[in-house]
Amino acid sequence: MTLDQKLMTFHQKQQRIGIFDSGVGGLTVLRELYRQLPNESILYFGDTARLPYGTKTPAEILQFVREIINWMLQQDVKMIMMACNTSSALALETVRAEFNIPILGIILPGARAAVKHGRRIGVIATPATAASNAYRRAILEVDSTLQVWQVGCPEFVPLIEQNRIHDPYTTIVAREYLAPLLQQGIDTLIYGCTHYPHLEPVVCTILPRTVKSIDPAVHLVASAAQELELMGLHNCSPLLPTQFCVSGCPQHFAQLSLQWLGFTPIVEKVVLPALLNQPVPLKSMHSDI
Repeated sequence: MTLDQKLMTFHQKQQRIGIFDSGVGGLTVLRELYRQLPNESILYFGDTARLPYGTKTPAEILQFVREIINWMLQQDVKMIMMACNTSSALALETVRAEFNIPILGIILPGARAAVKHGRRIGVIATPATAASNAYRRAILEVDSTLQVWQVGCPEFVPLIEQNRIHDPYTTIVAREYLAPLLQQGIDTLIYGCTHYPHLEPVVCTILPRTVKSIDPAVHLVASAAQELELMGLHNCSPLLPTQFCVSGCPQHFAQLSLQWLGFTPIVEKVVLPALLNQPVPLKSMHSDI
């Protein structure tokens, strides 16, 4: 390897990993990155001006994802992680065909983890993710003999973003959403939205102890670690501080993040350029993770 090639590889290893979600849900993925890949530098984007994603159309979601990825490429990231089940369900395959950068979705890692634990699997997700049947397809592709039930939970993301996790109303809503899954006798529950692990204290009071809950964030980060090793881009040097950006109110995001990160992040507001009249160049496909 020449000196120029070594310098290029060193630069690539130092680049940030880009993570995006509609809001604070992706912080569940960020916490896992801190735990599993402590030397990696991170760029976190929360599209808080347009949340919740779960009630948007597939065309809107695809447009949002294209805008975010284009912006992240301008920030010189080495990998992009969709810390958003709705985006993974509705846009992952399309953008992987359009952008020449590793893009990891959260649904397949979560589905594979669930298959290892149970045979009667429940999924709580945004309405868009549930309607896409992405988890059902991913699970049945691994084992067609399993049974899968999905419930759309439109109120969860707004309640979490409003910091109402411990509001009695949230428990009432959670009982309503989980009731049909419990009636089916599920033995495994997938948090089919990265916001939902924040509801763990509430969900644990409702689920029987025999039901195993699956946080796909854990398994998405494990997949990212594997991909970085395969590409030779795992960073072993001191990391840069995480860069936090949002499309909405930085102060609200920072205040809401404190309880899950343990610190108040410095958050920058970013206005994403619209791509309505700009063609997206086609690039090579990426292998599935």
